[in-house]
Amino acid sequence: MTSRSLLFGTNGIRGIVNDDLTPDLVTKIGVAIGEHFGGGDILLGYDARTSNVILSRALSAGLASAGTNVHDAGLAPTPALQFAVKHFKMRGAVIITASHNPPEYNGIKVVASDGIELSRTNEIEIEDLLFTNNFKRKSWDNLGKISNFSGIMAVYLKAIKNHLNENTIRKKNFKVVIDSANSVGALVTPILLRELGCDVITLNSNLDGHFPGRLPEPKPENPHKKETARHSL
Repeated sequence: MTSRSLLFGTNGIRGIVNDDLTPDLVTKIGVAIGEHFGGGDILLGYDARTSNVILSRALSAGLASAGTNVHDAGLAPTPALQFAVKHFKMRGAVIITASHNPPEYNGIKVVASDGIELSRTNEIEIEDLLFTNNFKRKSWDNLGKISNFSGIMAVYLKAIKNHLNENTIRKKNFKVVIDSANSVGALVTPILLRELGCDVITLNSNLDGHFPGRLPEPKPENPHKKETARHSL
Protein backbone atom coordinates (compact mmCIF):
# COMPACT_ATOMS: atom_id res chain seq x y z
CA MET A 1 0.00 0.00 0.00
CA THR A 2 2.59 2.53 -1.10
CA SER A 3 0.70 4.13 -3.97
CA ARG A 4 -1.58 7.10 -3.29
CA SER A 5 -4.34 5.55 -5.36
CA LEU A 6 -4.41 2.47 -3.14
CA LEU A 7 -5.16 4.16 0.20
CA PHE A 8 -8.92 4.76 0.32
CA GLY A 9 -11.09 2.41 -1.67
CA THR A 10 -14.85 2.31 -2.08
CA ASN A 11 -15.33 1.69 1.64
CA GLY A 12 -12.37 2.99 3.62
CA ILE A 13 -8.84 1.59 3.68
CA ARG A 14 -8.35 -2.17 3.49
CA GLY A 15 -5.40 -4.48 3.18
CA ILE A 16 -3.73 -7.65 4.39
CA VAL A 17 -2.40 -7.24 7.92
CA ASN A 18 1.40 -6.88 8.19
CA ASP A 19 1.64 -6.88 4.42
CA ASP A 20 -0.36 -3.94 3.09
CA LEU A 21 -1.54 -2.74 6.48
CA THR A 22 1.38 -2.55 8.92
CA PRO A 23 1.39 -0.92 12.38
CA ASP A 24 3.89 1.64 11.08
CA LEU A 25 1.60 2.68 8.23
CA VAL A 26 -1.46 2.71 10.49
CA THR A 27 0.32 5.05 12.94
CA LYS A 28 1.04 7.47 10.09
CA ILE A 29 -2.54 7.20 8.89
CA GLY A 30 -3.62 8.07 12.45
CA VAL A 31 -1.46 11.22 12.40
CA ALA A 32 -2.93 12.26 9.03
CA ILE A 33 -6.49 11.66 10.24
CA GLY A 34 -5.80 13.62 13.43
CA GLU A 35 -4.35 16.50 11.40
CA HIS A 36 -7.42 16.42 9.14
CA PHE A 37 -9.78 16.71 12.11
CA GLY A 38 -7.61 19.35 13.74
CA GLY A 39 -7.70 17.76 17.18
CA GLY A 40 -10.83 17.36 19.28
CA ASP A 41 -12.52 14.16 20.43
CA ILE A 42 -12.49 11.09 18.19
CA LEU A 43 -14.32 7.82 18.90
CA LEU A 44 -12.45 4.59 18.15
CA GLY A 45 -13.86 1.08 17.82
CA TYR A 46 -13.18 -2.19 16.05
CA ASP A 47 -14.54 -5.57 15.06
CA ALA A 48 -13.34 -8.99 16.24
CA ARG A 49 -10.43 -9.54 13.83
CA THR A 50 -7.19 -10.88 15.29
CA SER A 51 -5.30 -7.67 14.49
CA ASN A 52 -7.78 -5.31 16.13
CA VAL A 53 -5.68 -4.62 19.24
CA ILE A 54 -2.34 -3.93 17.56
CA LEU A 55 -3.90 -1.73 14.89
CA SER A 56 -6.06 0.16 17.39
CA ARG A 57 -2.96 0.88 19.50
CA ALA A 58 -1.03 2.08 16.45
CA LEU A 59 -3.90 4.23 15.28
CA SER A 60 -4.45 5.69 18.75
CA ALA A 61 -0.78 6.62 18.99
CA GLY A 62 -0.93 8.43 15.66
CA LEU A 63 -4.13 10.28 16.51
CA ALA A 64 -2.86 11.34 19.95
CA SER A 65 0.47 12.50 18.51
CA ALA A 66 -1.55 14.89 16.31
CA GLY A 67 -3.25 16.30 19.42
CA THR A 68 -6.49 14.31 19.09
CA ASN A 69 -8.26 12.86 22.14
CA VAL A 70 -9.03 9.20 21.48
CA HIS A 71 -12.08 7.63 23.15
CA ASP A 72 -11.65 3.86 22.75
CA ALA A 73 -15.05 2.14 22.73
CA GLY A 74 -13.53 -1.28 22.05
CA LEU A 75 -15.45 -4.03 20.28
CA ALA A 76 -18.54 -2.68 18.55
CA PRO A 77 -20.44 -2.97 15.26
CA THR A 78 -19.94 -0.17 12.75
CA PRO A 79 -23.57 1.10 12.95
CA ALA A 80 -23.32 1.39 16.75
CA LEU A 81 -20.18 3.49 16.45
CA GLN A 82 -21.69 5.65 13.72
CA PHE A 83 -24.70 6.31 15.94
CA ALA A 84 -22.51 7.05 18.97
CA VAL A 85 -20.44 9.66 17.12
CA LYS A 86 -23.46 11.90 16.66
CA HIS A 87 -25.12 11.01 19.96
CA PHE A 88 -22.05 11.86 22.05
CA LYS A 89 -21.16 14.86 19.87
CA MET A 90 -17.71 13.63 18.87
CA ARG A 91 -15.75 15.32 16.11
CA GLY A 92 -15.55 12.04 14.25
CA ALA A 93 -14.79 8.35 14.53
CA VAL A 94 -12.28 5.86 13.24
CA ILE A 95 -13.43 2.25 12.92
CA ILE A 96 -10.99 -0.61 12.45
CA THR A 97 -12.81 -3.18 10.34
CA ALA A 98 -12.58 -5.01 7.04
CA SER A 99 -16.29 -5.79 6.95
CA HIS A 100 -16.92 -8.96 4.92
CA ASN A 101 -13.30 -9.48 3.82
CA PRO A 102 -11.41 -12.69 4.71
CA PRO A 103 -9.69 -12.93 8.14
CA GLU A 104 -6.23 -11.91 6.93
CA TYR A 105 -7.59 -8.45 6.07
CA ASN A 106 -8.31 -5.43 8.21
CA GLY A 107 -9.17 -1.85 7.40
CA ILE A 108 -9.88 1.69 8.56
CA LYS A 109 -13.16 3.54 8.11
CA VAL A 110 -13.28 7.27 8.93
CA VAL A 111 -16.59 8.83 9.98
CA ALA A 112 -17.56 12.49 10.30
CA SER A 113 -19.42 14.11 13.20
CA ASP A 114 -22.81 13.27 11.64
CA GLY A 115 -21.99 9.54 11.70
CA ILE A 116 -21.57 9.32 7.93
CA GLU A 117 -18.36 8.23 6.23
CA LEU A 118 -16.10 11.00 4.98
CA SER A 119 -16.62 12.30 1.46
CA ARG A 120 -14.12 11.44 -1.24
CA THR A 121 -12.89 15.04 -1.02
CA ASN A 122 -12.03 14.57 2.66
CA GLU A 123 -10.38 11.23 1.94
CA ILE A 124 -8.16 12.89 -0.66
CA GLU A 125 -7.16 15.50 1.92
CA ILE A 126 -6.04 12.72 4.29
CA GLU A 127 -4.19 10.97 1.46
CA ASP A 128 -2.38 14.17 0.58
CA LEU A 129 -1.35 14.69 4.21
CA LEU A 130 -0.05 11.13 4.42
CA PHE A 131 1.83 10.84 1.16
CA THR A 132 3.41 14.29 1.36
CA ASN A 133 4.20 13.94 5.09
CA ASN A 134 2.51 17.31 5.41
CA PHE A 135 1.31 16.84 8.96
CA LYS A 136 2.60 18.09 12.27
CA ARG A 137 3.02 16.06 15.42
CA LYS A 138 2.32 17.99 18.60
CA SER A 139 4.91 18.77 21.26
CA TRP A 140 5.15 16.62 24.38
CA ASP A 141 2.87 18.97 26.35
CA ASN A 142 0.12 19.14 23.69
CA LEU A 143 -0.47 15.46 22.99
CA GLY A 144 -3.99 14.10 22.86
CA LYS A 145 -5.31 11.80 25.58
CA ILE A 146 -6.27 8.14 25.11
CA SER A 147 -9.06 6.77 27.31
CA ASN A 148 -11.63 4.00 27.41
CA PHE A 149 -15.19 4.94 26.48
CA SER A 150 -18.00 2.67 27.66
CA GLY A 151 -21.76 2.69 27.33
CA ILE A 152 -22.38 3.00 23.61
CA MET A 153 -24.13 -0.38 23.32
CA ALA A 154 -26.80 0.47 25.89
CA VAL A 155 -27.48 3.81 24.22
CA TYR A 156 -27.58 2.20 20.78
CA LEU A 157 -30.00 -0.56 21.83
CA LYS A 158 -32.28 1.98 23.49
CA ALA A 159 -32.30 4.13 20.37
CA ILE A 160 -33.26 1.17 18.19
CA LYS A 161 -36.13 0.22 20.51
CA ASN A 162 -37.40 3.79 20.42
CA HIS A 163 -38.28 3.16 16.76
CA LEU A 164 -40.10 -0.12 17.42
CA ASN A 165 -43.43 -1.17 18.83
CA GLU A 166 -42.19 -3.56 21.50
CA ASN A 167 -45.66 -4.80 22.50
CA THR A 168 -46.52 -5.78 18.95
CA ILE A 169 -43.25 -7.69 18.57
CA ARG A 170 -43.68 -9.49 21.90
CA LYS A 171 -47.17 -10.68 20.93
CA LYS A 172 -45.77 -12.38 17.82
CA ASN A 173 -43.62 -14.80 19.86
CA PHE A 174 -40.99 -14.88 17.14
CA LYS A 175 -38.40 -17.64 17.05
CA VAL A 176 -35.27 -16.29 15.37
CA VAL A 177 -32.02 -17.93 14.24
CA ILE A 178 -29.02 -15.57 14.02
CA ASP A 179 -25.68 -16.36 12.42
CA SER A 180 -23.27 -13.72 13.76
CA ALA A 181 -20.26 -14.93 11.73
CA ASN A 182 -18.05 -14.84 14.85
CA SER A 183 -17.94 -11.05 14.93
CA VAL A 184 -19.37 -8.04 16.72
CA GLY A 185 -22.92 -8.27 15.43
CA ALA A 186 -23.23 -10.85 18.21
CA LEU A 187 -22.94 -8.00 20.72
CA VAL A 188 -26.16 -6.39 19.51
CA THR A 189 -28.65 -8.49 17.54
CA PRO A 190 -29.18 -11.48 19.88
CA ILE A 191 -29.41 -9.18 22.91
CA LEU A 192 -31.86 -6.83 21.21
CA LEU A 193 -34.16 -9.62 20.06
CA ARG A 194 -34.18 -11.30 23.47
CA GLU A 195 -35.07 -7.96 25.07
CA LEU A 196 -37.97 -7.83 22.61
CA GLY A 197 -39.22 -11.22 23.81
CA CYS A 198 -37.99 -13.35 20.92
CA ASP A 199 -36.82 -16.93 21.29
CA VAL A 200 -33.30 -16.63 19.87
CA ILE A 201 -30.99 -19.36 18.61
CA THR A 202 -27.47 -18.13 17.86
CA LEU A 203 -24.93 -19.61 15.48
CA ASN A 204 -21.29 -18.58 15.42
CA SER A 205 -21.82 -15.93 18.08
CA ASN A 206 -18.52 -16.48 19.89
CA LEU A 207 -16.13 -13.70 18.88
CA ASP A 208 -13.22 -15.17 16.94
CA GLY A 209 -11.20 -13.31 14.32
CA HIS A 210 -10.29 -16.55 12.57
CA PHE A 211 -13.99 -16.91 11.60
CA PRO A 212 -14.11 -20.64 12.39
CA GLY A 213 -17.83 -20.92 11.66
CA ARG A 214 -17.80 -19.51 8.14
CA LEU A 215 -16.29 -16.75 6.05
CA PRO A 216 -17.94 -13.38 6.72
CA GLU A 217 -18.93 -12.46 3.17
CA PRO A 218 -22.71 -13.02 2.86
CA LYS A 219 -22.65 -15.39 -0.09
CA PRO A 220 -25.10 -18.30 -0.30
CA GLU A 221 -22.29 -20.86 -0.31
CA ASN A 222 -20.44 -19.56 2.76
CA PRO A 223 -22.80 -20.87 5.46
CA HIS A 224 -22.21 -24.37 4.07
CA LYS A 225 -18.41 -24.23 3.89
CA LYS A 226 -17.86 -25.00 7.55
CA GLU A 227 -19.88 -26.70 10.20
CA THR A 228 -21.64 -24.01 12.23
CA ALA A 229 -21.90 -24.18 15.99
CA ARG A 230 -24.72 -23.17 18.26
CA HIS A 231 -23.79 -20.85 21.09
CA SER A 232 -25.61 -19.20 23.95
CA LEU A 233 -25.15 -15.45 24.16
